Parts: sequence; structure tokens; C-alpha cells
Amino acid sequence: MTFRRTHLLPASLMLLPAVVLLAAFTHVPAVQTFVTALYSTAKGARPSKFIGLDHYLWLLDDPAFLKALWNNLIFALCTVPATILISLGMAMLVSSKIRGRGLARLAFFTPTVLPMIAVANIWLFFYTPSYGLLDQLTGLFGFGATNWLGQQETALGAVIVVAIWKEAGFFMIFYLAALIQIPPQLIEAATLEGAGPWSRFRRVIWPLVAPTTLFVLVNAIINACRMVDHVMIMTRGGPDNATMLLLLYVYETGFRFWDTGYAAAISVVLLIILALVGIGQFVLLDRKVHYR
Repeated sequence: MTFRRTHLLPASLMLLPAVVLLAAFTHVPAVQTFVTALYSTAKGARPSKFIGLDHYLWLLDDPAFLKALWNNLIFALCTVPATILISLGMAMLVSSKIRGRGLARLAFFTPTVLPMIAVANIWLFFYTPSYGLLDQLTGLFGFGATNWLGQQETALGAVIVVAIWKEAGFFMIFYLAALIQIPPQLIEAATLEGAGPWSRFRRVIWPLVAPTTLFVLVNAIINACRMVDHVMIMTRGGPDNATMLLLLYVYETGFRFWDTGYAAAISVVLLIILALVGIGQFVLLDRKVHYR
């Protein structure tokens, strides 16, 4: 008991700055968002008043919200698996003994350090009809000009490609660190036992990078739900809400139409979705992860 009392105060003082920052920028705003969603937005001489769960009922009849929710689901289902597979593949490539692997690491990681606004403008040039790089390449095979960002059939897919290109290099770093930590004796032993490349990957490498995969999976889903900057620059949610995502809809509702109560309700729904997905991932996948 004396030992605990002696070390409790110094430990508490060291944790206090982190606790204060976490509460000030995470927990307090979250609670305030829950409260704001229960009130109407004050406009002019009309004060804010308590309306209960009306905002959440309106969401069920809001076609723009339902469209944004569906778009975000498609966005996550496309970007998360693709980002994990591509980042793991790039990490395995640059961790092998190939010539120029330092240059390859630099090339793969470069999109990560670029500002998202710059990335969006670069890809705007790629997607420009007739004059863009993509149409120049497809024109070599006889295809005509395509308005990639201006038609509903291709707009969301074009935005998804940009997100994967931007994030794969970032998650590659985590996989690269995990691959470097794998003892080479395990790979050598599997090779001596006659295991081929696919067997070595499935039975040795994949289980050992499972903790990293869980970390990447959680962060990739969070990133898919908070994506807003490059969508705003490239499409602003159009055409006809074809690329409208939840966080962009929150921004449009709260700052363009100045309906903070309704925007808070959308934010609460997004927060609940992320919390449920995060809890589900750790409950279902954590028991399958082999920690060392």
C-alpha cells in the first residue's frame, strides 16, 4: 500500500497532460455533439429549442443522407481491402533483396507526404476529358474521351482510386516494419520443409503480420469514413450526390446550410457506426491475432 501511494501521485501527474488533451479534444466535443443533436439550430431571432430525437427521424427520410451513407459503404468496401493488399504487396517487394529497393520505397511512400489538396489537383489533371493523362492513354487503344468525374457511373470509382493511391504507401510502412521483425530462420525452415512461396506466405508471414493487419484495418476504415478533402476539391459531392460521403455531408450541412443541429446528428450516427465497427473488429478478429 505504501508503494502504491508513493508512486500514485507522480504517475497521475505524468498522465494528467495527456488526459486533459484527450478530454478537451475528444471526449468533451463528442458529448457536446450528442447534446447539440437534441436541439434545433438557432437562426436570427429564433432561439434554439429542445426537439429530442427529431433530427434522427429526419435522417431516415433524407435521400441525400441515405445516398451519402451508401456511397461511404461502397467507398469503404473498395478502399479498405485494396489498400491492405496493395500496401502488403509493396512492403513484401521492398523488403526483398532487389536492386533499387531504396528508390522503390521512396516512390511508394511519396504520395503519402504530398498534401491531399495537391494530390486532388494532380488527379484532376489526370481525369480531365480529352486532355488528361488517363484519356491520352486510353486514346492509344481507340477509346474516346470520358468525363471521369462528371458522370455518375465513374465519379465514385475515380475518387476511390485516388484514395487508394494516397494511402497504400502510408500503410506500407507498418507492414514493412512487421516484415523486418520476422526471424529469417522461420522462412528458411519453411523453405527446407518444401513450402513454396504461397505456403510460406499463408502459414508463416500472414499469421505473423496479423497484429499489423488489425491495426491497418481499423485505421483504414476510420480513414474511409473521414475522407473529405480530396472529394471536396475534385467533385464537391457531385454529380447529383454520386460522390457525397458522410463527412462531406456533415460539412455541407453544418457550414454551408448552417444547420448545426442536423449536422451534429449526422456526426453522432457516424461516430456510432465507427464505434460498432471498431468493437466488432476487436471482438471478432483479436482472438485470431497471434501476438508475440
